[in-house]
Amino acid sequence: MVLFEQLLGAAPSRWFLAISVRGAKALLEWFESKNTAEERGLTLLKEWLSPEQLAQYHANGYFDVVGCVSGKRYRICYGTSMNVHEIDNDGSARVGWCFVPNICLVAGDVMLAQKIALETNELGALAVAKEFSPTRSCAPATP
Repeated sequence: MVLFEQLLGAAPSRWFLAISVRGAKALLEWFESKNTAEERGLTLLKEWLSPEQLAQYHANGYFDVVGCVSGKRYRICYGTSMNVHEIDNDGSARVGWCFVPNICLVAGDVMLAQKIALETNELGALAVAKEFSPTRSCAPATP
């Protein structure tokens, strides 16, 4: 900065510094607005989805997984509870399953945990799940 002042004088260097500080603040605000827990959770979820699941999630706000033991299809809707539906061959919800991690997490993290549980330990997940009658189909994802 001293060399810059020597070449152009003090006034331009203060102007340059002011512009740089404003730009840095704007960049930091933008980054922080995109770096919420919800955004990070959804980013992580999307990184774990197969290309087919990702396309389905973008189009519909849900994605389907196949249970590792039974081969049944489950639809994981955007949400943190009562968002897993066992679906039939026509894609209609047959029964709902409610199981969530035992700590408070954002939707993307919960959905990822549900995906991994059904694909790797289906029977364990269903053993702790509460069965419910789905009264609605999945709504599109809000974020």
